[in-house]
Amino acid sequence: MAVRLGLKYNDTMKKVLITGGNKGIGLALTELFLENGYAVAVIARDFTHFSYKEDKRVQCFAHDLTDIEAIPQLVREVGEVDVLINNAGIMFSLPHDEYPSDKKEYILKLNLKAPIALIEAVSRLMVTKGDGRIVNVASIAGEIGHPDIWYGVTKAALINATKSFARLLGPDGIVVNCVAPGPVTDTEMFEVVPQARKEQLQKSTITQTFATPVDVAQTVFWLADSSPSYINGVCIDINNGSFPR
Repeated sequence: MAVRLGLKYNDTMKKVLITGGNKGIGLALTELFLENGYAVAVIARDFTHFSYKEDKRVQCFAHDLTDIEAIPQLVREVGEVDVLINNAGIMFSLPHDEYPSDKKEYILKLNLKAPIALIEAVSRLMVTKGDGRIVNVASIAGEIGHPDIWYGVTKAALINATKSFARLLGPDGIVVNCVAPGPVTDTEMFEVVPQARKEQLQKSTITQTFATPVDVAQTVFWLADSSPSYINGVCIDINNGSFPR
């Protein structure tokens, strides 16, 4: 069961739900939405070091998203939102022939089943008002493959789910898009990428640099807030011209 922390915010503000909004890209998203006048609901497992947990504009829901069956009730606790950002994810960077079954199941739940369950639950309320935006944080790994086979598989499926839900929900006024970043600095996921792989990827970019959480957050915010509604079912690459092999 989710544990709600923090204080009630102004119900007249537009509201965004961000998974994994307590660190990395998610934290950059939380800060950007707050700067632009949104109320923010964050789902994460741990808020110990989250500096916004006492902010009146923020609600914190402590929940492990691999508990898929609890997601409908969790969404009911969050209430109606204008925007859903599926950001939470994990990468183990394990060889495909040394991947324990429990880790396969975990990554499938967190990276794919949970986002789909959240879309299904949140979109029901969006459809009733004929408006809403959903942005999924996928990865370039879902387009070009990845040494972590299961990470790449889940991100490829999330891109496909984005396009499928855009077709399903678009007629009801819902805009569903995703982004596919390459490696992003200052994130836990970046730390598990082998150094040789980082060097390869960095050399393949136009400016020889990696994306930052803010780079990704700004793109996601545009899709969630002000991009033309005709941009629907799209995956935007954030890779500085890199298409590594």
